[in-house]
Formats: sequence, C-alpha cells, structure tokens
Amino acid sequence: MNTASTICVVGNGIIGKVAALGLAQAGFPVTLLTPPASQPAAPIGSWDVRVYALNQVAHALLSSLRVWDALDAGRIAPVDAMVVNGDSPQAGGRLSFDAYGARAGVLAWIVEDSNLNAALDAALRFAPNLNRVAARALRLEQQAEEAVIHLDNGTALRTALVVGADGAQSWVRAQCDIGLDYRPYGQRAVVANFSTALPHHGAAHQWFTSEEGIIALLPLPGNQVSLVWSAPDALADTLLQEPLSQLAARLTGLPRQPFGKLAPLQPENVRAFPLALMRPHQIIAQRMALVGDAAHVVHPLAGHGMNLGFADVTTLLQVLAERGERDCGDGRVLRRYARERKEDILLMQIATDGLERLFATDFEPIRVLRNVGLNLLDQLPVLKRRLMSHAMGKPLAPSVKKG
Repeated sequence: MNTASTICVVGNGIIGKVAALGLAQAGFPVTLLTPPASQPAAPIGSWDVRVYALNQVAHALLSSLRVWDALDAGRIAPVDAMVVNGDSPQAGGRLSFDAYGARAGVLAWIVEDSNLNAALDAALRFAPNLNRVAARALRLEQQAEEAVIHLDNGTALRTALVVGADGAQSWVRAQCDIGLDYRPYGQRAVVANFSTALPHHGAAHQWFTSEEGIIALLPLPGNQVSLVWSAPDALADTLLQEPLSQLAARLTGLPRQPFGKLAPLQPENVRAFPLALMRPHQIIAQRMALVGDAAHVVHPLAGHGMNLGFADVTTLLQVLAERGERDCGDGRVLRRYARERKEDILLMQIATDGLERLFATDFEPIRVLRNVGLNLLDQLPVLKRRLMSHAMGKPLAPSVKKG
C-alpha cells in the first residue's frame, strides 16, 4: 500500500511537530511519521525537569502558528536578566545582561517540555492537510522525482521532500549517508527543579567553573528555579546518586548565589543527558533537509540548541514560500536552505564549543584572563547589545505561500 504527501516529516520531538504544523498550515499535504511508542508525559501538576529558554525566533514562530497563546501561561517564566559568574576569586569575573540594555521586553522565556508538547499535540489534531503515521521506518529511497520511505507495516510513503527531524541519532541522516564530526564533552546535563527562599526577579544565573562544569539556574514561575548542570561524568554520577537535598545544599553554597536556601520541588525528580558536539557534513541531500538536533547538536551552555531548531524551521518555511514554480524538493530550493542556515549554525557551534574549551582548563593564568575578560565585556554596552541581539535572534515571521 502506498501513501502520498508533498512533504514527510520524520520525528516526534518538538521541532518535528513544529515543522509538520508549520508546513501543514502553509497548505502542504504533510505526513508526520513518528515512532510507534512515545515517552510518558510528566505527572500532572508536577514541574517538568526538561525546560527550554526560548528566544524571539521561537516565540515569533510559535505565535505565527497560534501555538504560543495555547501554552499554559501560568507555567511560563520570562527571563528579564542574565548573570554570568566566572570562577576566579582573584579576578571576580562577572557579566550581566538585561532586557532594558537589550532594548527588548524580555530576553527569553522558560517553557517546560511537557507544556510545549501538549500545545503542539492539540494544534496538530486540528491541523489541515496533516496525516500522522505511527510506524517504524525501514528504508529510504531517494529518486530524481520523489523520495520513498518503506515502513515496517508494509506501507510505502511517497513524497517530494523528507524533513529529518528525528534527533541527534537521526535515522534520516544515516539513510542519506551523511558524514558526522562527533566530539563527546565527557559531561552530562543534570536537570532538576528547586524552590528558593528569595525571589529570583526573573533573572537567570550561570556559574562557569573549570573543575565542576557549568551550572545554570533558570527562573520558573514563583520562587522556583530549574537547574541545568553540565557536569563532568564522574561528578554527574555523584549528583545523581546523592539525595536531592544534598544537591540543593551544593547550589545554596554557590558563590554570589542570590536565591538563598534551595529545596527540591516535590515530587523529587532528577535526570541527566549526555553532552556532545555533533556536526553533520551537510544538512541537505537529494529530496531531504535536516532540522533540529538531526542537523546540529551544541553544548547547552548558551541554552540555544532548541532555538537553532526553531530557526531551521522558520528558514525552511520561508525558502519553500519563495520557491516559485519549483517543487519543494528541488535541489536549488534545498541548497538555498542550507546556505541560509550555514552562518547561524557555525557561529553557535564555534561560540559554545570555544567557551566550553576555555572554561574547561584550570591553568591559573588562563583562569585570571578569562575572568578579567568577563569584567571587561561587562563594561562595553555596545558589544553586549550585539551579543544579546544575536542570542535573542531576529524574529522573522515566515511569509506563507500555499502549497
């Protein structure tokens, strides 16, 4: 049995759902191919330990798809300021950003994975032109006029364009035989949520250390924060094995920590994710485009891995809207998508990998210099605004041409 659609999106994560929704709303007949089983949702009422700092690009895209207003607003925390702390007591490195200095209403929004998925799933149920297929993909054929995905249920999905949104271990990317540069950081992102004795005032705080990795405390609604600790593997093992109350005590004792005493949110939950730099040699192939983690994986120290994926989808929608008479899988259309994403992806890879390498060394002269550098940058408002502008992204709402 054959099933035909103009575009097939492979993947069940947030970026895959956003891509499928955006393409369907643009008028393309879309098939969203997802695995037969999905991860269980977070318990109702509990705070999800997986959160994202969404920037202006993500906000603009979700708003244009009418998803942002469907989110549970009571579980979203705007980030009004960001404070970065160095690791040298002598130099006392410190760098701060705020929305006023960035000439913006807000720097970012902290949104739970479950909140975002729930809103996207609701939107997808009512999306026009969308067919969801839960099956396992076995083989991808790329032909001059179409691509064909063969499934384990005997179905063949015929499509003009395959969008690979199936994560870091992308099946689509592997089927296209795309090479990959891979560098593990020897770290895991340990995530958990805590209550604070003092209000956070919408400020995110980050600590760069050479021996214990990078610690970020992100604001949640009320007197609550979300932890993302990029910890060396050995330390991550310790953090996962010890009681959450001990982890809360570690965070309470951080230098210049402004939240007071921390306590684990109930029910207690802690998770960890391995960290690596992944650079596919290309993000397109014949009748195929990669988006999200399938196209790039960066260190989470800047919190922009998910935002890169939203920018991928925004660009893909724009390129397809402006394709003229060419079909959406035409090589010239896909090459334009790759060109327009190249600089943004490369800059984020260089920045995150460079900062991780810089702060991973405990050589004292380098420690002093990097902390002096933080203080110097803090005194240069023009450069700070340019950095903030790039981090927040340019809110480009995709123009829509019906497919």
